Amino acid sequence: METTAIDLDALRNEAAHCTNCELYEPATQTVFGEGPPAAWLMLVGEQPGDKEDIAGEPFVGPAGRVLDTALERAGIDRAEVYLTNAVKHFRFERRGNRRLHKTPGVTHIRACRPWLDGELRAVRPAAVATLGAVAGKALMGPSFRITDTRGQVLDWEGHRLVPTVHPSAILRGPAEARDEALAALVADLRVVAGLRP
Repeated sequence: METTAIDLDALRNEAAHCTNCELYEPATQTVFGEGPPAAWLMLVGEQPGDKEDIAGEPFVGPAGRVLDTALERAGIDRAEVYLTNAVKHFRFERRGNRRLHKTPGVTHIRACRPWLDGELRAVRPAAVATLGAVAGKALMGPSFRITDTRGQVLDWEGHRLVPTVHPSAILRGPAEARDEALAALVADLRVVAGLRP
């Protein structure tokens, strides 16, 4: 167990100085994954948002609160999960004083892939869940379609992987559909919870 922690710390320190693509320039900092170094579950999102970029931690903004609610309802304690993103820097465009999310491109995903691969090797989770299409494509390639496999247990490179939506999609959707969208995310996460060793 000790070497796993050291490996993650070394990766985190290296990633903090990453200049593999241009996203590091306007971002506040690298947002590396967090969680137990031997977590049974790894959740992979798209990229840090504004709040995460400032705090330096994944899933601490509004989408993180939605994820916390969904995890709790699915019977998964966030403290047992390793949370990370496919892209480690916040891609955004400025509108006045606001920094608005901009979807990362293929070059950004490729530039960050060594960090994600390193996290997977170090943590060795029994299960992986991708949150959103960008995370799914980052791991499974450009032909991945979330609508085709959402909530299903897939065999991916020796891992059991369950794709689902990103919690931010619930926030972006119509207010009247949020309860139903959250319930669907919880249902997917219950499938994930069933993979706990």
